[in-house]
Amino acid sequence: MRKILLASLLIPILVATLSSAQTGLGTELAGINIGAGLAIGLAAVGAGVAVGMAAAAGIGVLTERRDMFGTILIFVAIGEGIAVYGILFAILMLFAKV
Repeated sequence: MRKILLASLLIPILVATLSSAQTGLGTELAGINIGAGLAIGLAAVGAGVAVGMAAAAGIGVLTERRDMFGTILIFVAIGEGIAVYGILFAILMLFAKV
């Protein structure tokens, strides 16, 4: 299963890189665009894992202690911050002066 997931991530990247290299359009920025896409995609996956774990644990805590809602909400928001950092890095990569 892991090999299929890895292949489904790498094949579109390789095809896009090779097609842009053959046409000669955008070859100087191909690495930056791929890096920005990876920054957003991997940060979103990481945020999904973090929020999933925090929310699952938070639901377990809320069944016993209702007064911990604010603390659990903070932990879930910290997990969402990972995606915001990925978007920020992608913007910095795309709009930086080359």
